[in-house]
Formats: sequence, structure tokens, C-alpha cells
Amino acid sequence: MTESHYKFLNTINVPKDLRTVDVQHLREVCKEVREFLVDSVSKSGGHLGAGLGAVELTVALHYVFNTPDDKLVWDTGHQAYPHKILTGRKGRLESIRQFGGLSGFLRRDESEYDTFGAGHANTAISAALGMAVARDFAKKDFKVVAVVGDGSLTGGMAYEGLNNAGLLKKNMIVILNDNQMVSLSSNNPTLWSLHNYFSEVLTHPSYNKFKANVWDLTGKLDAFGDRLRAVASKVEKGVKAVVTPGMMFEALGFRYFGPFNGHNVVKLVEVLRHVKDLPGPILLHVITEKGKGYEPAERDASKLHGVTPFDKITGISPKSSAPPAFTKIFGNTMVEICKQNPKVVGITAAMPDGTGLDILQQAMPEKFFDVGIAEQHAVTFAAGMATEGYIPVCAIYSTFLQRAFDQIIHDVSLQDLHVVFVMDRAGLVGADGPTHHGALDISYLRCIPKMVLMAPKDENELRDMLYTAVEYKQGPIALRYPRGNSLGVPMKEKLESIPIGKSEVLRTGQDVAILAIGTMVNQSLKAAELLEKDGILAEVVNMRFVKPLDTEMLESISNRFATVITVEENSVVGGFGSAVAEKFIEMKKFNLHLKFHGLPDGYIEHGSPSDLWKLTQLDPVGIASVVKDFYRQHSHPHTIPGRKAQ
Repeated sequence: MTESHYKFLNTINVPKDLRTVDVQHLREVCKEVREFLVDSVSKSGGHLGAGLGAVELTVALHYVFNTPDDKLVWDTGHQAYPHKILTGRKGRLESIRQFGGLSGFLRRDESEYDTFGAGHANTAISAALGMAVARDFAKKDFKVVAVVGDGSLTGGMAYEGLNNAGLLKKNMIVILNDNQMVSLSSNNPTLWSLHNYFSEVLTHPSYNKFKANVWDLTGKLDAFGDRLRAVASKVEKGVKAVVTPGMMFEALGFRYFGPFNGHNVVKLVEVLRHVKDLPGPILLHVITEKGKGYEPAERDASKLHGVTPFDKITGISPKSSAPPAFTKIFGNTMVEICKQNPKVVGITAAMPDGTGLDILQQAMPEKFFDVGIAEQHAVTFAAGMATEGYIPVCAIYSTFLQRAFDQIIHDVSLQDLHVVFVMDRAGLVGADGPTHHGALDISYLRCIPKMVLMAPKDENELRDMLYTAVEYKQGPIALRYPRGNSLGVPMKEKLESIPIGKSEVLRTGQDVAILAIGTMVNQSLKAAELLEKDGILAEVVNMRFVKPLDTEMLESISNRFATVITVEENSVVGGFGSAVAEKFIEMKKFNLHLKFHGLPDGYIEHGSPSDLWKLTQLDPVGIASVVKDFYRQHSHPHTIPGRKAQ
């Protein structure tokens, strides 16, 4: 269906247009938004299930609130594709997550309707509270609404925000979009009917007017009135505690309303109108279904959470003939190791599919732990297990492990605990963009005392490094590997330990040495082939370890080469190259021409990995160009015995 065929959506470019539609037609608007979403994402890929479940909620929010003056703060961006459709970006939705296209998350620099950028969970409540406090300081008048998924309530930061908001008593609304992917409440339909009845009573204006009048009256009755107030308060809280799941939110200082059917857009509009002007912090609980309205997503919401382009009728993506993903290699190897070693367990933070630990979950569920969106807890939980002699393999995306930096130091490293950190999505992840690029893990881990840090060049080395990490007994140890498919090298059957801190020469040369780590090893080998065509013979070393470095190899390199270039898929600030430079200085190798090549000191946009490698000159052509320019800039006839300058 082309945009011109949409009766309502083709006239809605911004929320102001939506607010001209009669409320009784909003169901049709939702139907069109949902169809437009499926049609676009089937072509571009992206996050689907969460957005499908949030269509009615999104329409109702923009219909009731005066956005962008009123602030909607979304927790991450998975559920915000309908928000993008309604806020002037529907014509570009097919470009989402593509190089130069729309971000898959919220971006303040993309739209004035994106009030707070977020690709990680648990941030919306704290950010919304900050906006509410700033509003009151400035004596402005606008509403602030935070929209969080139930999965976000598995993370501690959400509760920190709720607790502080309840104490400050600022006027703000938190909407809990509960799609029951993380169960917080009963699925009993009878119970839901009862909840809906009481919720509608509690949000009705006449009820709140009556309550205010009673409160004012009792306030004039001195001590007797105080006792009446106390009894009335207990009765109201008691009734709400019995018939709603909101007791916890009430205890935190919120007025709780719900749960409501999140797919009844007319009722949502009515409820939002009732609560929008109530004073103090409000929590509105809505029940939605992830994947709602698209049958393939309703059947398997997890599978269609994030998708590549797919057939709109079947929901099936074309099969790939590419080698298995590194994630799958890791998952299968974990099962293999867990069968050999009863002390090994796997821990993840709400990403079993993304890390490959779903394979362990299916094969050996007793060895698998998913702690929710709670990376800090995951690390300290792992540390606790390590104190009792178990070997926890903590599999967390590189960009998410940043959240547990203190726990890695204080709870693991300081106590010499053997916790294995496995960082999926290291380097440039592609379409998810700067919030998900694993661009900093080498920098933030190598500064931690006692940490061992390594990165494999291919799938065999990934298997061996995982085995090495499990067998290591002297403290924390980490390995990083990329998103995407492996290289397709023939798989070894036997797992072998790699000597800690030992590298390998993969290609000998005479003119320049390329010291590479992880994904950049294969890229550097290809670059060396291109350099040879230009008459430059490059030696390529797979360093394997960022910490500890192979000092014997560095001694050999410094004795044989005047020009050395390090290549990494990490920030050049404090990264692998910095580690090499520090070691050369320690070794008093002051006459080397040394260049760091990696990710720049900034944030890389979203796009395919190949586009981003080209952008950052980390593809073979880019690496070869950087090496050639640097070598020719510093080469002299006497640099290497028997060689002439190029």
C-alpha cells in the first residue's frame, strides 16, 4: 500500500495534524500506522515487535498532549517507530538504521519531538524527572511523560528514578508499557477486568473532585479531622493494594492507575485526559501485546523484535548462506565447555538471543541465568558465584558492559575473582549506531588492574580464547568479538589453550610492521596484499592480547622495523595503540615511527559495517592507504638495510 492510499495517515505529518482527527477515527489511524510500520520495516529491517505493541499508546499520547511543547521521553527507541511516523519522519522510515538514514533510536538532533536520546534502557524516568525539575525552576508550564517498558523495570536505575520522583513530588507521568515479555503481574483475565473497573473509577474527574472535597472538609475538623484523614487514606490505599498491582508504586510516592488495555485507543485518550492535570507523580499502567496486529509477530514476538528485511506476508527473512555468526559460535562453544566443566555457568543481562546464550539456555537451562536489564547486578552476581569456586561467563554487549564499570573494578578485580567477561558487539555494530558501537571496551578495561584482555582473529581463535579464559585461574579475564558472521575458516574440533600474552606473526615483511588485534587482523592481511602491489612489504602480527602485551614480539619488531602501525576497531584514545606506545616507551624504544589507526575520538553514525569501515578507513583499502602514506612519509634509504625508499 502506498502512502497515498492511507485515508488519514497521508494527511498527518506532525502531531498537530493528528489532533484534528475526530477521536472516533483514531482506531483507523492506528490501523494505518501499524500497516505502514510493517510495510516499511519489511523493506528496511529494524525493530518491529515493540513498535507494533505501542501504536495505540503512541497515537493517544500525541493526541492528548501538546507535543513538542509537552515532553514525551521514551525509554530506548525500540517502541518509538510509530512516534517517528507521527512526527514528520514517515517519508524516511525506509531509511531507518541505514547509512545516512534515520536512527533506530531517539536522537535529539533528528527531531524536536525526540526530547531525550536513548539507546540503552532505564533512562527515561530519571531524564523526565530532570526535565520536570528544570521546568519548575524556569516557571514554565508543560507536561512531562516518561514511557518505559516492563523490561526496564528489571534495571535498578528505573527504581532510583521512581524513588527520587516520589520524594520530590514533581508533576510528571510515568507510563508503564507492560507487554508482559517480563512478567510483572497476573495474566488472569478476570483479574484484569476487576482492575480496569477500579482504575476507571479512580481516574474519573468526579471521583477526584469528591476526594479533594472530603480532604478539604476533614482538614477543618482539627484532631478528629486528622483521624478521619488517616482512616480514609488507609482505606483508599488498602483497596488499591488489594485490587491493583500498584502497591509498590504507591509506596514510592506515585499515584497508581491501571492496568488498562493498551490497545483501546479511545479509552486511552479518555484516561490520559483524566490524569494529565492531576498533581504530583502519576504512574499509568497499560497492558499491550508485543507484535500486536501483525500475525507473524504475534506468533513469535521475540523473533520479530529486531529483523532484517522480510516477506511482509509470511514474516520470514531470506535464508543466508553466510558462515555462522560469531554469536552462534560462542553459544555452541559455551555448551561444549559447560558439558566438560560442571563449574562453568552463563550469565546475561536480558540478551540471551543477542549473546548466543539462548543456545546454552535450551541445552542446559540449569547453567543459564538471565538477570534482566541489570548489568551492574550481573557482574556482582557473577562475583558472588566466583567466591564459591564457580566460573561465571558474563556475556554482555560491549556497550552495555560500560554500565558495570565500577562493579568490574570493586567487586571483581579488587578481589582477584575469576569472572570471564565476554563482550559481544565489540567494534562497529552497524545499524544500531553510536549507542551500540563497542568502541570503548579496550580503553575502559585495559586500565583495570589484573585484567587480561584478548580478541580473536577468527572463530577458531574465539573458541580457544573462551576455553583459555575458563581455564585461567588468576583473576578477571575478558575477550571481545564482533557482531556479524564469522570468517568461514575450517573449524577445529579440539579446544586448546592459548599462552597468555602471546602473539603470532601471520605474514612476514621488511618495510613496515602492522600490529593488529581482533577483527582488524584479517583486514590487515588483505591490506598487506594491496601494499605489496605498491612495493611495500608489510609484516602482519596478530597480537591476540591487549593486556598483557607480548613484549618479546615488540622487542623483535622494534629491532627490525623503524615504522610500526597499530590497527584496532576501538577508539584510538586509550586503546590498543596506546598500550603498545606505553610499552615501547617503557622499553626505551624512542626512535620508532609509530602510528595508531582505529576509531576516531568521536561517535560514529549508523550504517552497514562495510560502509562504516570504509568511512573510518578500517577496510583493507583504507588500512593500506593509511600505512602507505605513513610509511612513505617516514621512510629513508638507510631505514632498513638493503632497502630503498619508495
